[in-house]
Amino acid sequence: MNEVALPEWGRDVRRVAVLTGAGISTDSGVPDYRGPDGVWTRDPALADAFRYDRFMADPEVRARFWRTYLGHAAWRAEPNAGHHALAELDRAGLAVRILTQNVDGLHQMTGIAPRKVLELHGSMRSVVCTGCRARTPTSETLTRVAAGDPDPACPACGGILKLAVVLFGQHLDQDTFAQAEKIAEASQLLLAVGSSLQVEPVASLCRVAVRAGARLVIVNRDPTPYDAMAVEVVREPISTALPRITAALGAARTG
Repeated sequence: MNEVALPEWGRDVRRVAVLTGAGISTDSGVPDYRGPDGVWTRDPALADAFRYDRFMADPEVRARFWRTYLGHAAWRAEPNAGHHALAELDRAGLAVRILTQNVDGLHQMTGIAPRKVLELHGSMRSVVCTGCRARTPTSETLTRVAAGDPDPACPACGGILKLAVVLFGQHLDQDTFAQAEKIAEASQLLLAVGSSLQVEPVASLCRVAVRAGARLVIVNRDPTPYDAMAVEVVREPISTALPRITAALGAARTG
């Protein structure tokens, strides 16, 4: 595929759904989870802190979780070429909707309208009380952690505070996922970018899109369970491949 050469699967595409995973943010310095240098690859025991039942039951687990996010790379990260490529595709006039497994908020930092980004696994930029459900900026909780409170309680009701992300053992928000399914069904092209496609039900959006007639293109370093459904699988680095793909789609739209 040349710089603006459009493959057959990109012809006459006006509606694009993009399913993004941790791989799209690694070039921004945000580590993924399962890759060679992933968070859980380097420290398998840390995965325990991402289990809802363990998080809720053990103050030590919660303390370890908060320490992990205290110095998280995402707080210093900026969008990379892959994120910006999707924003440029939106500005080219295509109907773009981003369905992201990421919680880092980097898509929105490109200037794309927040309504066009569906955060399937929540956001690390908010904290929710598991008791009274009050939401506060994460910075407030992390300030307390840094000051020596390892497991801050809700200042309103004393309940357990949790990052506003979906942990293992939690269900996705039903309304959010139903909206994602509708977007996948309405798309002509679904780009799955930087996701292992091993976490369900989000990965099943690939099947939803294909069954509704969309073309599936996967951009990922490693094989995924959905590769056989794809019209093309791209193994190049995301920050190289995605700008080329979106430039071709955008040029076809404006040409």
